[in-house]
Amino acid sequence: MASLGATPSRTPQGSGPREAPARFPSPAAVPAPREAEEEGGEEEEEPAEIHLCVLWNSGYLGIAYYDTSDSTIHFMPDAPDHESLKLLQRVLDEINPQSVVTSAKQDETMTRFLGKLASQEHREPKRPEIIFLPSVDFGLEISKQRLLSGNYSFIPDSMTATEKILFLSSVIPFDCLLTVRALGGLLKFLGRRRIGVELEDYNVGIPILGFKKFVLTHLVNIDQDTYSVLQIFKSESHPSVYKVASGLKEGLSLFGILNRCRCKWGEKLLRLWFTRPTHDLGELNSRLDVIQFFLLPQNLDMAQMLHRLLGHIKNVPLILKRMKLSHTKVSDWQVLYKTVYSALGLRDACRSLPKSIQLFRDIAHEFSDDLHHIASLIGKVVDFEGSLAENRFTVLPNIDPEIDEKKRRLMGLPNFLTEVARKELENLDSRIPSCSVIYIPLIGFLLCIPRLSSMVEASDFEIDGLDFMFLSEEKLHYRSARTKELDALLGDLHCEIRDQETLLMYQLQCQVLARAAVLTRVLDLASRLDVLLALASAARDYGYSRPRYSQVPGVRIQNGRHPLMELCARTFVPNSTECGGDKGRVKVITGPNSSGKSIYLKQIGLIVFMALVGSFVPAEEAEIGAVDAIFTRIHSCESISLGLSTFMIDLNQQVAKAVNNATAQSLVLIDEFGKGTNTVDGLALLAAVLRHWLALGRTCPHIFVATNFLSLVQLQLLPQGPLVQYLTMETCEDGNDLVFFYQVCEGVAKASHASHTAIQAGLPNRLVARGKEVSDLIRSGKPIKPVKDLLKKNQMENCQTLVDKFMKLDLEDPNLDLNVFMSQEVLPAATSIL
Repeated sequence: MASLGATPSRTPQGSGPREAPARFPSPAAVPAPREAEEEGGEEEEEPAEIHLCVLWNSGYLGIAYYDTSDSTIHFMPDAPDHESLKLLQRVLDEINPQSVVTSAKQDETMTRFLGKLASQEHREPKRPEIIFLPSVDFGLEISKQRLLSGNYSFIPDSMTATEKILFLSSVIPFDCLLTVRALGGLLKFLGRRRIGVELEDYNVGIPILGFKKFVLTHLVNIDQDTYSVLQIFKSESHPSVYKVASGLKEGLSLFGILNRCRCKWGEKLLRLWFTRPTHDLGELNSRLDVIQFFLLPQNLDMAQMLHRLLGHIKNVPLILKRMKLSHTKVSDWQVLYKTVYSALGLRDACRSLPKSIQLFRDIAHEFSDDLHHIASLIGKVVDFEGSLAENRFTVLPNIDPEIDEKKRRLMGLPNFLTEVARKELENLDSRIPSCSVIYIPLIGFLLCIPRLSSMVEASDFEIDGLDFMFLSEEKLHYRSARTKELDALLGDLHCEIRDQETLLMYQLQCQVLARAAVLTRVLDLASRLDVLLALASAARDYGYSRPRYSQVPGVRIQNGRHPLMELCARTFVPNSTECGGDKGRVKVITGPNSSGKSIYLKQIGLIVFMALVGSFVPAEEAEIGAVDAIFTRIHSCESISLGLSTFMIDLNQQVAKAVNNATAQSLVLIDEFGKGTNTVDGLALLAAVLRHWLALGRTCPHIFVATNFLSLVQLQLLPQGPLVQYLTMETCEDGNDLVFFYQVCEGVAKASHASHTAIQAGLPNRLVARGKEVSDLIRSGKPIKPVKDLLKKNQMENCQTLVDKFMKLDLEDPNLDLNVFMSQEVLPAATSIL
């Protein structure tokens, strides 16, 4: 299902997040604001308080807050956020909570963020109180129990425990684990603080008058079911035998065909745009401007050159983090060097591009000379070849004269030590054939002598004038007067050189970290450019067009195509869509199976979604109105593995979520609703849901529903009026064949054509004919009798089988047991014959 536009709801302290109300019944005992003002005019209204609970894990946020102004709990389904927690900051800026509750067991990112938040003395209206609860209070199972066992006034007392669970499941996303844990922690905090009932007895619970889902301003609400059934994301097992157990890759999905990003950060940003689509027209048009620029033929070479440069933009934040911890690797310097020089190339290229596009202006301006300074420092200081050879940071010559001098002395040591060893050998016992002088870092210079056969005991190692050190690999190591003199003169050159180069590396790190802000900005802008170049490349290859946006809710698509199906089919028939205003807000689509109803619904949802991401769309023209949410309930055979009863509950809950949350700006896509249930029950549920929305009049969502329930039209279960429009998939009967045109047109299907569909699916003609016969008998109310010819044929076959068994019987066999033969062979066969 899909939604178009949202109405901003009232929030304390200014503008707040947009919400999709759960539409719980309002308790009659609670007076309206104007009534309360008239009844107690002398009494001042207490200031509203907001208490926020937040959890952060693996790049995702779970957020829930309690608003005392309406005694309502608001929640946001698990949402991805950057390590800078910009999304959380937006939530804080919009709702201004009095307290922020979180788990005492948090990672460094959240701890640092909350510490900074608590230190903001200038924050208006005031700093929130940071409250840490034990991590056990945020357990998943205990949080579910708190939610399901709560005493909520909006749930009728007549509901059973099972009905209460189903009701709450239609509103609260229990599949969003972080959100569920945040809700559980919030309920625990409210119970401890006794928010709103501080002076009441402990048997008085915290007033909770409803649960509401909210999304931030300009963000579009899309649930996980929509991402799955529209195939926006699709993870598959990795084909590699090394990753078959844990590795996943993106399958055939919208994200898969549009992801042509060259750097990982571009891919992450594209995924973030997909998970957080927006209806901010300024932002959307700025993205489309860049895509349209690169689609011009004269700009193709520039796009390819920028794409190559973006391939060298690497994980800068990880490198900066290692620098802060002094854990920089040798490869990090080379990667950073390439990244910075590629960024300079992007800057120079963007300076020649039109300044009318904001992204080009930002890159040209914000990729400052600090980048050139960083690249120059790294290029002049770091010896990349030497660093890779020694697996440590080394500097180029002429950077530090002292280091150069020590390296020269170190390089001249082999010849010098050979001469020293020759002189030492002259003073040794004539039985010693050879010796050498070696240098070992941290130990110094040593005289190395081969072990003689006569040297058995430790006492045999003693040599006059030499200090024995150790035996290694049948060689004896000693200190002599000359090696001690070398230690005094040359010292520990290796360690001294390494120490001095480490000091230079630290100084270089400080220079880079001092300019970390520009590197972070480079990554933000480069990843944005990478995403838009990827979308432009896909638009060029697949023939997409630029969508237009309107403030008026509605969707108008001319010759739209399904972006995935058109890649899999030899030919694809495009279809147009138009909904808006007060006419045709509910479109009922009928037609036989395999005629293209589901593809048409998914096509609408995908085109709207792509427009909300800021991508070109597969259509000749597309005009998208204000959209605040997309709800989708489309039958998927893959879900049947859950078990039939669970499967049907899940499908009905998807529709319940749409009923509770859809607004006048919502586009709702429903397919196969009621399938798998009793025909009468499924038809009744579908009619009830549609009549509920039609009763809203002008605030009815824009709804596309595909169904095989022809009785919905034949029995006139929907009210007549301009809000309802009937569409069908065009077909033509050619003799005994049914030809699909896959074209949407006005009207209602006259029959389901189930027999034609069954034959095309490969069922035998005899079986299909029998099915039609039984169907006619049911409709006419006549009894159904078995087929005599088929029955006679089966009897003859069973008789022949039994006769063959008697013929093969050997009565002279001593092991033959006639009683067993009669009970196991004859009697079971007789039941199928008589």
